[in-house]
Amino acid sequence: MTALFVDADACPVKEEVYRVAARYGLAVFVVCNAWIRTPAGPMVSLVVVDQGPDVADDWIAERAASGDIVITADIPLAQRVLAAGAQALHPTGRPFTSDNIGGALASRAIAEHLRSMGEMTGGPKAFAAGDRSRFLQALDAAVVRARRGAAR
Repeated sequence: MTALFVDADACPVKEEVYRVAARYGLAVFVVCNAWIRTPAGPMVSLVVVDQGPDVADDWIAERAASGDIVITADIPLAQRVLAAGAQALHPTGRPFTSDNIGGALASRAIAEHLRSMGEMTGGPKAFAAGDRSRFLQALDAAVVRARRGAAR
């Protein structure tokens, strides 16, 4: 059965994830470093992990498997879950795939290098209303793909 994993610290689309999960009857694991409010009910689990770099990412990567969907803006985590056979989706609705993850990692490395040299890279674009709509469409499509894969 498909599960949704949310890299929840600073995730702007948690409410959308809950709505889609409820519509399809999917389990949701909300993984973060501190307590946050989640909907009551048996299908949403809040997982509070220890503070520290990549602790939440490690928890998700160790559990996400084929048929699951991970919502994250973290490119290295996306690479890890793709390798495990799960789908990875950015909160703006952009899917991470085996075709684009290498380019995303390279762009991230270049930006990190420029920042280490004192260059201002500007950071990510602000989250917009259109991003929310694209995310909902992409998550719905990812759930359909996951269900088709499970039906085989």
